[in-house]
Amino acid sequence: MQRGAPGRGFALPRILRRSATTLGTLLVTLFGLLLVTFLIARVVPIDPVLAIVGDRATQAQYEAARVALGLDRPLWEQFATYAGDVLTGDFGRSTLTSRPVLQDVAGAFPATLELATLATLLGVLVGIPAGVICATHQGRWPDQLIRVVGLLGYSVPVFWLGLVALLVFYGQLGWTAGPGRLDTAFELSYEFDVTPYTGSILLDSALSGAWDVFGNALSHLVLPACVLGYFSLAYIARMTRSFMLEQLGQEYVTAARVKGVSEARVVWVHALGNAAVPLITVVALSYATLLEGSVLTETIFAWPGIGLYVTNALFAGDFNAVLGGTFVVGVAFILLNFLSDLLYRIVDPRAR
Repeated sequence: MQRGAPGRGFALPRILRRSATTLGTLLVTLFGLLLVTFLIARVVPIDPVLAIVGDRATQAQYEAARVALGLDRPLWEQFATYAGDVLTGDFGRSTLTSRPVLQDVAGAFPATLELATLATLLGVLVGIPAGVICATHQGRWPDQLIRVVGLLGYSVPVFWLGLVALLVFYGQLGWTAGPGRLDTAFELSYEFDVTPYTGSILLDSALSGAWDVFGNALSHLVLPACVLGYFSLAYIARMTRSFMLEQLGQEYVTAARVKGVSEARVVWVHALGNAAVPLITVVALSYATLLEGSVLTETIFAWPGIGLYVTNALFAGDFNAVLGGTFVVGVAFILLNFLSDLLYRIVDPRAR
């Protein structure tokens, strides 16, 4: 027991040292993300100058705008200037909204975060139990049924599923609200009765006690969240099944059964407890994927999130907005990976 104590005492410093190394890798990755997004914006066949001055501008006006944007300078100098501005939080001004890009992103990102969070919770709460049931009934009808449902989650295009969901549950049955985050009748109530603490309508309306706004926002959120959550739970269920099958074949599970431990405890405590370690990474990746991959869902449901913002900016040739939104989503993806790596090392001593 005494020999094990120092290991426990030094576990946290080891985790911090490993995390510092990961943090260095994270900074390098952020620099690479910044460079790649900048270069992509320069090779896309859309002229940002033309998007600003319009088709009827004279050559002199075109050249003046080009110089004002710094596009006449060498590429490395343009990148250095852009990177320096980003480090100070300046992503430029959006030509589409005429507001600072950071202000636009700060207004749009909470909507995406709200949608992705609820979808991930749905994926975890349904996907993990479904994966456990598959593993404990391997080859039998519950396993086959859940795997077919999960396969549909990978196969059905999200835009088709979203349109069908709107047609059935909103258009025909009237069970949910339609596109957008709020009905028009509640937008004024939200503006005057709700204090925007976080940008999330659900949280802000609950904190402000505006429960009518909360109910309306929830009715708008449930349908797109279920569409996204379906894809999340399909992925999480499949990975949970794989991890659980591996754990149920281990010797400690056989030993627990021989000792008379109940099957429910063996499955849901011992096996799932060990499978939870790699599941941390799976859930984090699923969450990050929903944050960056909800463009089609946001477009179909007119959800004013970061995906819809970047899409509209791209069609308008607003590269400041495209770069800013892409970089913020990339940062969120990298930070979630960093946090999952940190949690992995805290939960699993072997990773320290």
